[in-house]
Amino acid sequence: MGAPVTSVDFHFDIMCPWAFQASVWMRDVRDRLGLEVRWRFFSLEEINRAEGKKHPWQREWSYGWSMMRIGALLRRIDPGLLDRWYLAAGTALHVEGNKPHRREVAEALIGQLGLDPALVGQALGDPSTHDEVRADHDRVTGLGGWGVPTLVFGGRQALFGPVLIEPPSGEAAIRLWQLLTGWLDFPNLYEVQRPKRPADLQAIAATFQPYLDARDWVTIQKETP
Repeated sequence: MGAPVTSVDFHFDIMCPWAFQASVWMRDVRDRLGLEVRWRFFSLEEINRAEGKKHPWQREWSYGWSMMRIGALLRRIDPGLLDRWYLAAGTALHVEGNKPHRREVAEALIGQLGLDPALVGQALGDPSTHDEVRADHDRVTGLGGWGVPTLVFGGRQALFGPVLIEPPSGEAAIRLWQLLTGWLDFPNLYEVQRPKRPADLQAIAATFQPYLDARDWVTIQKETP
């Protein structure tokens, strides 16, 4: 068994309902174990981009990418602000069925956090926020990452997941953390998957209904490696 894990990079795209579910669990684990969780970006728009289409950084406004650019600016000011932004925007999209990927909604959410809504325009007017999101994305894809949530340990080992609904809390959350980090002891263990039964698919659809109602895009997902 390796040394206890005390920090993790959690790569997310605000648009992803699976990543949001895992982030709820991750916050519970963090608060109970005193972990350092560093929120990092990953672009589903870029990884699933069709050949010939614009990169997200070539668009004036690009759903998840633009929301992460706002997060990049907030992270510069205080990493805790990115944590709050992800929670607020993720809750709006995945729980409330709101549309934080629309600029006016993003500005309203920033205001609700007690911040100046002008930060949205500042983030979009600063080309270096593109660079920060892209650097996080390129870093995790360089480790073989292809989706979210992806957790990176020690800057070297990446694990995709956990992929779940109904995030566990309390002792159950810690138990899942222990099971997940146990994978780090087996570098040649690549995949374990629970097949989804019809009842599972129905539960997933019910959980993700706010997201499905709020999204303004057609989800495109390339085959995983």
